[in-house]
Amino acid sequence: MLSDLSLYQFRSHRRAVLTPDTRPVAIFGANGAGKTNILEAISLLSPGRGLRRAQAPDLMRRAEAVGWKITAQLSGHDILTEAAPAQPRQVRVDGKLVPQTALGRLVRIQWLVPAMDRLWIEAPEGRRRFLDRITLSFFPDHAEASLAYEKAMRERNRLLKDGAGDAHWYQVLEARMAEAAADIRGARTAALARIAQAQDAAQTAFPAADLSITGDDVGDLPAYWAETRRRDMAAGRTLEGPHRADLQAIYSAKSMPADQVSTGEQKALLLSLVLANARAIDGAPAIVLLDEVSAHLDPARRAALYDEICALKAQVFMTGTERALFDALGPRGQYLQVLEDAATSILEEVS
Repeated sequence: MLSDLSLYQFRSHRRAVLTPDTRPVAIFGANGAGKTNILEAISLLSPGRGLRRAQAPDLMRRAEAVGWKITAQLSGHDILTEAAPAQPRQVRVDGKLVPQTALGRLVRIQWLVPAMDRLWIEAPEGRRRFLDRITLSFFPDHAEASLAYEKAMRERNRLLKDGAGDAHWYQVLEARMAEAAADIRGARTAALARIAQAQDAAQTAFPAADLSITGDDVGDLPAYWAETRRRDMAAGRTLEGPHRADLQAIYSAKSMPADQVSTGEQKALLLSLVLANARAIDGAPAIVLLDEVSAHLDPARRAALYDEICALKAQVFMTGTERALFDALGPRGQYLQVLEDAATSILEEVS
């Protein structure tokens, strides 16, 4: 559980302190006040570049430009993640410098932000990241397997671009890629099975989806890569493998692909999957970040969302422009208001 969070020189916040309890946290304020920045800070308590995928230098306040720092009490551990100007992000757990992947073993963080509304109709890259975030929430080792695969693939791509002809070097790298690929494929498949089970067991006002993975159906990858080296050499990159996978969804109630249903139904489907993911996580603390999630829901579905959130074992942080958007949550929630003064965000807890 996240029990304390402090931001220093992060985005629009010169300094902010949160002390969340077990209730869902509703953060409200005007557009541009700095609500999403709080969610982004929490997302950086997990591996990767957070919900905006920003580079470390872009996260510091421009006025002072002294770098940024996030500290947290998380699952009984002291977490520090920070970056000095023009320096990469560093992570410390209980005072010890660790790789970002270590965060995946302490907490499982999922998010839904407005930029994801077009997930089903845009390029596969976003859906693949969404799939891997789901997978990571169940299997922390998925991060290491993905990094190992990408590192070996970059080295193979370098050989391809240089026109190298030594088959031995390719074989070594392709064997590493294949080993990591097997782990990636197995974890992704198992993760979707858990999501399906969580959806089947739910009594929910949100739609279900039939999920599948496409674009990664080559059986014997080492043999395939060996046969297609000339083609890959012409392209200057590896053209097949788990890095080309795509997540496909069928809107179950209508038996229609997700990219063919309405915009509202696509958003509801994404929300349903995030809730199912949080419901399915077991054995580790889970945090769900929902940015501006209530604005486009009718009152009945908004109330149903809050009922679902309160039933989750996860900690939930939500944002909205108005307090009234959370009326159906009532005393079940903890409320924070974000104000803006002279380009600086001010955070206040309200009753």
